[in-house]
Amino acid sequence: MRDNLCMKSRLIFLSIFLLSAITWAFKDVPSTVVKLVVTNQFNKPVENAEVILDWVGGRQMLKAGVKKKIHWEVHTNQEGVAHFPPVPEGKVQLQVNKKTYQTWGKEVDVAGAEQLVEVKLAPPQSQYSAHPPLKPADTPPPPPKN
Repeated sequence: MRDNLCMKSRLIFLSIFLLSAITWAFKDVPSTVVKLVVTNQFNKPVENAEVILDWVGGRQMLKAGVKKKIHWEVHTNQEGVAHFPPVPEGKVQLQVNKKTYQTWGKEVDVAGAEQLVEVKLAPPQSQYSAHPPLKPADTPPPPPKN
């Protein structure tokens, strides 16, 4: 009877210790809300632009012993604003795509309660090639006469 009681108390103590260790390991890490304001070359808002956020690094996020990958895709609203859920403080890679504009991308260090990123999209540039233009195909020589 005494051995059984001793074993139960050890099991309870071990359970409490493991629960507190897990709680400490998964405590809240500082997070930041990222907000983008996307405008064009005339300072007009760009609506429905695709905005991609990839968390590059900083504090390591573990969930059940596995590295947690953070990747979000949102679109801007009519005012050209895009909001992301809170991300851990550290470095994020942002990319903005819109069909009639050049793609914009940048790595940003995020910290604090909210991070505001202002993006100005440029119109597409004309195509450029390092190679000379192709010459027209030569006309084949006439067949020999017999």
